[in-house]
Amino acid sequence: MAAKRVYQVWKGSNKFIFGGRLAFGPDARSLIITFSLIIVPVIIFCAFVARHLRHEFSSYYSGYAILVAAILFTIHVLVLLSLTSARDPGIVPRNSHPPEEEFRYEPSGVGGQQTPTLQFPRTKEVMVNGITVKVKYCETCMLYRPPRCSHCSICNNCVERFDHHCPWVGQCIGLRNYRYFFLFVSSATILCVYVFSLSAYYIKVLMDNNNNGTVWKAIKESPASVILMAYCFISLWFVGGLTGFHLYLIGSNQTTYENFRYRADGRINVFNRGCLNNFLEVFCTEIKPSRNNFRAFVQEEGQRPLTPVFARGHEQGDLGGDRRPKVEHDLDIGEDLLKISQRRNIEELDEDIQSRGSNGAPHITGDPDSILSSDHRATTIRSDTRHSRWERSGSWEIAQDDFANSNVTESRNHVASKEMRQ
Repeated sequence: MAAKRVYQVWKGSNKFIFGGRLAFGPDARSLIITFSLIIVPVIIFCAFVARHLRHEFSSYYSGYAILVAAILFTIHVLVLLSLTSARDPGIVPRNSHPPEEEFRYEPSGVGGQQTPTLQFPRTKEVMVNGITVKVKYCETCMLYRPPRCSHCSICNNCVERFDHHCPWVGQCIGLRNYRYFFLFVSSATILCVYVFSLSAYYIKVLMDNNNNGTVWKAIKESPASVILMAYCFISLWFVGGLTGFHLYLIGSNQTTYENFRYRADGRINVFNRGCLNNFLEVFCTEIKPSRNNFRAFVQEEGQRPLTPVFARGHEQGDLGGDRRPKVEHDLDIGEDLLKISQRRNIEELDEDIQSRGSNGAPHITGDPDSILSSDHRATTIRSDTRHSRWERSGSWEIAQDDFANSNVTESRNHVASKEMRQ
């Protein structure tokens, strides 16, 4: 069986083409609409406006420069759009199991006896520019998110310096493609201004050529110019407003997610380094390489050893110390299970006795084998419950560790049953 590559078993919602060389978001089909909204107006502009302006300037080549500039600048915008949507935005690789070094063991028990309980902190404090910042644990990716990282529910990935998920580019906007996203939006704004201005200029040229003709006559002669002007005017409200908003975000070193989520909290922006340094950070720093090699072959992870879990401060007592308190505690558990077994009806007891091949009376519920069997079922229920809880977080390794913990409990109850036989 041939080994699979990372992109073939990727747990996120991304779509890959060319063997994992290009990574898109799950809504990558929206790129077709975005490309059309850019290419179609430019084609109309070149065919009905720029072509007629070739001979309207004293220099013969100036008219052709208008046509060539429109085509080249459109290609520039489309390249920026592709760089924004077809690359890793800064996805943090997810873990196959939770970080074990973050587990804490807290004592819990009845009658002063302590049993280990796994506790997992949901937040952790890190230092950013000398200020303490809390980072959250992502249950889906099973990792503590780096500062400014957030989990995108659409792509199902944790993304560094998450800004937002843009449906127009079909990709998350994060650490590795934010620069290209801003350049795309600002370049699209300039293209709209360029097409709008030259379309308006062509209307003026038609009015002058008709010996002081009216605007209506010029519009009837070139309706495409008016349509392009209206289209660019509407588009400027979107891409132009977006450009201005992101200029503000870059100057204050914020993300769209942080601005909408924390602006009402009055929090101190620990990432703000001054307006000039903030712009240099976005446009003049080297883009970090991707943390993911989507074309790499998947490495099968070996089975982790099953190690029993003990409560801190009681390992020595459980292994080689006085066993009497532990046995007494297990006897208490046996008594509780005895009470539970007494509540069962006569029919269930008859079925159990017949399945064991015993001729004893149904009312004998203190039999050690019955207690051990009940204890085994209870332990299995507890183990299954833990297993299903960790399966929801996507960690089968912890389920095995929890199962090892249940084995320890079963061995203790076995000692209890032997003591009762004596």
